[in-house]
Amino acid sequence: MSAEYKVHGDVAVIAMNNPPVNGLGHATRIAIAAGIDQANADPAVKAIVLTGAGRAFSGGADIKEFGTPKAIQEPNLLSVILACENSSKPIVAAVHSVAMGGGLELALGCHYRIAAPGASIALPEVKLGLIPGAGGTQRLPRVVGVEPALNMIVSGEPVKSEMLAKLPGQKLFDRMAASPESLLEEAIAFARSVADARPLPLVRNLPCRHPLGDAYFGFARNMVKGMAKNFPAPAKCVDAVESATKKKFDDGLAAERETFMALMLTPESRALRHLFVAERAASKIADVPEDTPQRKIERVAVIGAGTMGGGIAMNFLNAGVPVILLEMKQEALDRGVAVIRKNYEAQVKKGKLKPEKYDERVGLLKTTLSYDDIKDADLVIEAVFEEMGVKQKVFEKLDEVMKKGAILASNTSTLDVNRIAAFTKRPEDVIGLHFFSPANVMKLLEVVRGGKTGKDVLATVMAMAKKIRKTAVVSGVCDGFIGNRMIEQYSRQAGFLLDEGATPQQVDKAIEKFGFAMGPFRMGDLAGNDIGWAIRKRRAQERPNMLYSKTADKLCELGRFGQKTGAGWYDYKEGKRDAIPSRLVEDMIADHRKSLGVEPRKISDDEIVQRLVFSLVNEAARILEEGIAARASDVDMVYITGYGFPIHRGGPMLYADQVGLFNVVQAMKRFQKNPRDDAKFWEPAPLLLKLAAEGKTFN
Repeated sequence: MSAEYKVHGDVAVIAMNNPPVNGLGHATRIAIAAGIDQANADPAVKAIVLTGAGRAFSGGADIKEFGTPKAIQEPNLLSVILACENSSKPIVAAVHSVAMGGGLELALGCHYRIAAPGASIALPEVKLGLIPGAGGTQRLPRVVGVEPALNMIVSGEPVKSEMLAKLPGQKLFDRMAASPESLLEEAIAFARSVADARPLPLVRNLPCRHPLGDAYFGFARNMVKGMAKNFPAPAKCVDAVESATKKKFDDGLAAERETFMALMLTPESRALRHLFVAERAASKIADVPEDTPQRKIERVAVIGAGTMGGGIAMNFLNAGVPVILLEMKQEALDRGVAVIRKNYEAQVKKGKLKPEKYDERVGLLKTTLSYDDIKDADLVIEAVFEEMGVKQKVFEKLDEVMKKGAILASNTSTLDVNRIAAFTKRPEDVIGLHFFSPANVMKLLEVVRGGKTGKDVLATVMAMAKKIRKTAVVSGVCDGFIGNRMIEQYSRQAGFLLDEGATPQQVDKAIEKFGFAMGPFRMGDLAGNDIGWAIRKRRAQERPNMLYSKTADKLCELGRFGQKTGAGWYDYKEGKRDAIPSRLVEDMIADHRKSLGVEPRKISDDEIVQRLVFSLVNEAARILEEGIAARASDVDMVYITGYGFPIHRGGPMLYADQVGLFNVVQAMKRFQKNPRDDAKFWEPAPLLLKLAAEGKTFN
């Protein structure tokens, strides 16, 4: 049942019922319209209350219907709102918990509105690359004023109902209920009090203007341009709200709808809608049902107080979970705690953290030099040196001391989690939790599922990831998991481009223009070039046939490890992060080319972008074939949240879909013919070939 209909004396109550947030799916829209008809046909009913059952008034569009014919099937939302406006009996929207997007637009189509305190009110469509499409840009400015409405529409951020009720001259809420619990009772009483009032008030009939008119909208456009350079929707929000002040209501509504439909077709909106669905999909694991029992995580231990360990600890402290930090030496502990304090102090200084919150978080942190002190932790995360021998010692010790049922996690970024689990007698309790640096800032958490990892362990860490505000993506066990296995191919291509004639700054500039936060060489300098050097040394033993440009090794032999040594692919001035092109590096690359007998050629930015991005795509296709990642959208989430891939392109797999997989395969066949590249790598993955041949896409 998508809406419940009940009569309370002379008031009919229509309660939307489409859990979890009463999304306005086709069945719900039909049920609302039917409820309005039924109430209007019943002579005993004098007024109507429209509300939401459960945890929301309505969260707006039903994401299950995104992109399907049902999303726009009649009665569409505009038709339901028209039915509300045309009702011969007054309709009171009783708003509580959440009224967002179409949910808020529906409430604005009712004759009256009463709100419970604490309700989140928003038009968040801009976050999906859209503008509101059912009158939001036309009605909200009429009830809260042009400026507050435009701020809400352009940001998409929720505002509490009681804050909006305090706006001078607001007509959004006719009344505020005393509490969420008394809302329905108060709404019914309010409906009775207006049952005989005529004419019925309509938001569409309210005036809408801004005293500064063109000057204000010109200013707003400039502000938006600076904030949203890769996205067309925010500027279109300004246009739509401006038309509310200049056009007749129905003309403004038609212009809004036209813009909404046009934005639906843009690659940017497709990317944002894809990521919205992908984030929700990533938390679902096919063979781990949602009702899988979870273990309690009330105390966490972190082993290693370095940059990674300290950052990991902060995630739990931020979520109010006590942490005990273990190190082997007191000075290492002191250093680690000092960095944590310094990070929090910087937040206090910027006004992002209240001093009492600082005290609370630091108060949850304990330190120790003894494994005996961590034995009662529910979850222990190892963040020690990335070397199997070191991990072995730690996990053998953990197996010996940790209580039964504790989850033993490794923060390894490349090593075999099955081997690590085999160092214990409880492999079902072992899992990989690969945090990204800086761990207290980066959203991504790669959850590495070992061959024997228990389903309850997996369910527990996925729930815990939400608590510490991470986007968790499950990966199977392989060298480098999803993200680092792909980035190795991207880095190899960057190296080959240097051999062939490009400079580090040309490669970085091309990929940054495409939208990456940072090019491969600036990224190497930030992370530390010695990390890649260690991996290449390991590769030389394990996969001697794997080709690399020798330039990165030569750079490390010069001691140029990046920002931490003041010199890497670029030069750095003390205390600054600006990457300054290095003459010494350019000479080193030129000498290397001479030793190979390579005549440098001019390389276009398009070739740089295609080789870097399609290398990610080809490796990801293999990762999907092997079952390391469950779905292509999981790969996109990893790259958007952990590797700075441009959000407006939706991740490497969606980007490949938008370019067309046939075109991607053709490009790879071209790259195979390049004598300085790795022809074997550029053989398109069988999955990619199959999808391209069938005219299909990854997503």
